[in-house]
Amino acid sequence: MMMLREPILAVHIASGSAGLILGPLAMRAPKRRGRHTRIGETYHWVMLTVCVSAVGLSALAWSRIWWLTPIAVFSYANAFVGYLAAKHRRAGWLRPHIGGMGGSYIALVTALLVVNFGGRPLILWFIPTLVGTPIIALATARASVRPRLGRSSVARSS
Repeated sequence: MMMLREPILAVHIASGSAGLILGPLAMRAPKRRGRHTRIGETYHWVMLTVCVSAVGLSALAWSRIWWLTPIAVFSYANAFVGYLAAKHRRAGWLRPHIGGMGGSYIALVTALLVVNFGGRPLILWFIPTLVGTPIIALATARASVRPRLGRSSVARSS
């Protein structure tokens, strides 16, 4: 069993690193089909890989790191909510898209800090949320006041 740890850990680190790079690229990309949506799609699958590999690592050392499983599932759930919101684009979709993707990115940054600094001081668990939450709120506020041409408004103007 322990011989599985190294390859799973390698996948976990690689996918987490990819997510840390892809997140800001998606955030900075123009918000339209193309680069933003391609990067976002990739980010979603990377977050699923991070989740599955975290669950695998937890299973290998359950008594020590069982708590990684609910954190990983919750982190991926955020990305999944954001991904589905963008895919289905129902009324009000932008708020869960920004919140879900942003929340999953906060989880990645939290993991990076906690793993690399050993979780001490305890504030490392909270800094990404304290910094990221106002950024998500600002992005959501800006997106909701920006005029948008949705499918229904295009159809009515034709």
